[in-house]
Amino acid sequence: MINLSLNKKVIIFGFIFTFFSSFGQSFFLGLFNAPIRNELGISHGQFGNIYAAATICSSLLLIWIGKKIDDYKILDYSFFVVILLFISSLFFSFINSIYFLAFGIFLMRLSGQGLMSHASTTTISRFFERSRGKALSTIWFGLSTAEFILPVLITYFFLIFSWRTVWQGISILIILFLPLIILSTIKSINLDSREVDSNSNFKKIKIKSWRRKEVIKDYRFYIISLNMLAMPWIATGIFVYQSFISDSKIWAIYTIPKAFMVYSITSIVTLFLSGFLVDRFTGRKLILFMNLPLLIAMFVLFKFEHEIFAYIFLGLIGVSNGLANILGSSTWAEIYGVKYIGSIKALTTSLMVFSTAFGTALFGLLIDKGFTIENIGFIGGVYIVISLILLILIRKTIQPVKLSN
Repeated sequence: MINLSLNKKVIIFGFIFTFFSSFGQSFFLGLFNAPIRNELGISHGQFGNIYAAATICSSLLLIWIGKKIDDYKILDYSFFVVILLFISSLFFSFINSIYFLAFGIFLMRLSGQGLMSHASTTTISRFFERSRGKALSTIWFGLSTAEFILPVLITYFFLIFSWRTVWQGISILIILFLPLIILSTIKSINLDSREVDSNSNFKKIKIKSWRRKEVIKDYRFYIISLNMLAMPWIATGIFVYQSFISDSKIWAIYTIPKAFMVYSITSIVTLFLSGFLVDRFTGRKLILFMNLPLLIAMFVLFKFEHEIFAYIFLGLIGVSNGLANILGSSTWAEIYGVKYIGSIKALTTSLMVFSTAFGTALFGLLIDKGFTIENIGFIGGVYIVISLILLILIRKTIQPVKLSN
């Protein structure tokens, strides 16, 4: 990596950190749902409540820890995140009670889904300006790659190793590999580092950088967030309770793990296209279309039973996921500036993590109350429609505050 440009090194850092954030993502932790429940003797609802409570706690702590990225060099901050992820993964392999399960999920959600993705997207959002969309789309390929590879790989590993051994292997990989990546890519990056722009004709427009306390007083923030959070809470519920969906639809055990490959492919294709679209049209204009594929996916889940629709269903979610990953970072930077983007992203990431807890708890509660997966799909669709209507009503106000030169 020594001969690579700084721009490329930062993107490599973001890609790998985003890939490794998968160990704290719901699609990955959901793979361990059945063996952990069987070993501890707990129900879907109990697992969901534990998962939700632990996730809520991690989201609250993330608001404070995430803000610190604005105060320290990304090198130091990244080492802290990697060490925490290593400890979390190792701890997860020793879970033997519901208390250890709660603390293990708390650590994985904080370090993996929360801080790994936060460090990655905040660094990219701050460092890149002209090509922010393409840079964000590139690093999110990391998560899509993980979503393509890991479900089938982990399912195969379960035939050879215990789930505890799998987590121990993950922890070893983290501590041996990630420190080398950090030192090779972002050693020279600081808070004021920006992309090297070879386009001398690119005209930078100065916009106001909002502090977090200003953002939370802005009504637009909440309406945009309602739309941004649809994908996390709905997809998380689906990923965590994928075994329930398979049982409900009478699908084979490998149907959803294989359908994740379609999900990953559609995510990757959408990521590739959305990066260029964001740089051309801006993220704030594209968020109106972000959840439309997810809405269609809810209709598919509600209406159809055949196994082929597992691939269509997850493929549509992958399209919304690809859009959400890019727009969830670029839109905030476009509207609120990048000077305090770390603290703003800490808040939005915390809300995202909180919404995944909401989704897990809601799905678990509804399942235990006897709701079918079709009923749950309908509820998800109603949420998407309401949040989209609100966004349409304020679409003309979603603009940054420009500063005079």
